[in-house]
Amino acid sequence: MIPWLADDSLDFPPLELALDEPNGLLAAGGDLSRERLLKAYRKGIFPWYNPGEPILWWSPDPRCVIWPEDLYLSRSLRKRLRKQDYTVTFDQAFHRVISACASPRPKQDGTWISNDIFCAYLDLHHQGHAHSVEVWIDDELVGGLYGLAIGRVFFGESMFSRQRDCSKIAFAWLARQLQYWGYELIDCQVYNDHLASLGASEVPRQYFAELLDEFTVQPLVHDWAFDLTREAFNGARDE
Repeated sequence: MIPWLADDSLDFPPLELALDEPNGLLAAGGDLSRERLLKAYRKGIFPWYNPGEPILWWSPDPRCVIWPEDLYLSRSLRKRLRKQDYTVTFDQAFHRVISACASPRPKQDGTWISNDIFCAYLDLHHQGHAHSVEVWIDDELVGGLYGLAIGRVFFGESMFSRQRDCSKIAFAWLARQLQYWGYELIDCQVYNDHLASLGASEVPRQYFAELLDEFTVQPLVHDWAFDLTREAFNGARDE
């Protein structure tokens, strides 16, 4: 059994009470209010559930992260990043990005991004907490991602690609810009091969929570606009 969150409290159970199987399941219930979501992320907890299920809250162990300075770019991706046929923006089409992320993927029957999730993160975007990265080719949205920025941590949520490598382009530009601004960490939640190809690693949940205690306290003040050029990738770690 896992705890059921009270509607009148924003408290979460201690992370060490999360289940081993399924990995990281911590609690159920509650709501997707702005206050609860921000508190959850600061503690290393995020919601993930299928439509028709109660809200489920997770904190997996280990945790997948990318240190911005450890962004890994293959030779082919670095070459792609230098081409002039695309543009990258922040927060120009958040609604369209999360809609694209919510679209079913090949070999998937549905999506975990329900209307409630959609509305909750759109509210976070309107309040300046959630941000999107868009990749454009000939004025067509071909890739992107979205997530939350709290303090010096960016919590990645989902990404999509309609042309080859366009989600990687979005992530590479994000990571380089975050590094330039002084961000310490990108949370990727759960390890997979796609993230590993960009330099992701895993850290113990307790260590991740300690990092959040340190890095989510002091907010960074900056405009959400790219001020990098393609030369930012000249010295990127590659194979």
